[in-house]
Amino acid sequence: MSHLLLVEDDALLQDGLRAQLVSAGHTAEAASNGQQALTFLETQRFDGVVLDLGLPPVHGIDMDGIHVLRTIRQRLSNLPVLILTARDDIDDRVQGLNAGADDYLTKPFDMAELLARLAAMLRRSRMPAFDSAPESEHSFKHRLRIDPDLPLAWLGEEAMDLTQREWSLLKLLLDHIGQVVSREDVFSVWQTQAPEVGASGSNALEVYIHRLRRKLHDSGLNIRNIRGLGYMLELHHP
Repeated sequence: MSHLLLVEDDALLQDGLRAQLVSAGHTAEAASNGQQALTFLETQRFDGVVLDLGLPPVHGIDMDGIHVLRTIRQRLSNLPVLILTARDDIDDRVQGLNAGADDYLTKPFDMAELLARLAAMLRRSRMPAFDSAPESEHSFKHRLRIDPDLPLAWLGEEAMDLTQREWSLLKLLLDHIGQVVSREDVFSVWQTQAPEVGASGSNALEVYIHRLRRKLHDSGLNIRNIRGLGYMLELHHP
């Protein structure tokens, strides 16, 4: 059983979600705006947060879900957060993930999927790797180094065997550690950094991602596939 914070301003949806969370075996507190959510987080310990992005202002001050999420990451860096959003634009979802969300779900959603995603997120949060402080960007770049101009890279002191396109893709991911890199971003960089290799489709991109994953094996780094959005370079959590 987990103690959860549900942040949702729609009273009807809030009541329904809270009832479903309790029915699934959790305990849950509910907040209707960002200020209430932050007050709960200051006074209680939670195992996870279900956070609506479209929260109303509080006394004329913008306290939307992104603001709450960034505050959570400043104060409770390892607290799992699943965001709910009616915004189905890719940029909005990328913004939520880059602000620190562990997962997202767009409205309207299926309750069974929400409960399954929440359960998976809570399981991941209990893994030993989450008990330690996250590795800094400096540590990432100390472990993996890339020449900014030439197709060369090193894992520790060992040179990596990379093609021009693999180097270009890996450099883009490293330059955006912990952030989502879209497929469109990759194709754009391939055209500017490696125009001689030409354009590439999604299937070819998956091949290069697979190759890089193999070359990063045992490095402690992983290229995570963010469904429908793109890729993220991050520490591998076993």
